[in-house]
Amino acid sequence: MEYWIEWVVAFFLLLGGSFVLIGSIGLTRMPDFFMRLHGPTKATTLGMGGILLGSMFFFYTHGETSVHELLITIFLLITAPISAHMLIKTALHYKLKAVDKTTGKDSIHPAQQKQHDRKPLP
Repeated sequence: MEYWIEWVVAFFLLLGGSFVLIGSIGLTRMPDFFMRLHGPTKATTLGMGGILLGSMFFFYTHGETSVHELLITIFLLITAPISAHMLIKTALHYKLKAVDKTTGKDSIHPAQQKQHDRKPLP
């Protein structure tokens, strides 16, 4: 393997690993469910993309063309936002409480009202 390819592979592996680490720390350190969801959906998705890019470059230089890493990356990029959306909708449905530091709480509470809890229009 050429010298510069090793640097590219190492760069993507370190970048991806640092994003995964930051996302995992964010998952454990955030105070409520709404804030905790940002770690795995944003940083960890980028981290896994970086790790898989490093893997693609590594196997491409060894003459093995594999589409597995590309398919895994596309799958992660599609499913992470969808699963985060479903988790937030479930939290809103169950009226999960947010801490005072959570921004955007004023837009959370009206969405939590059920249809029969609303006052009729005049």
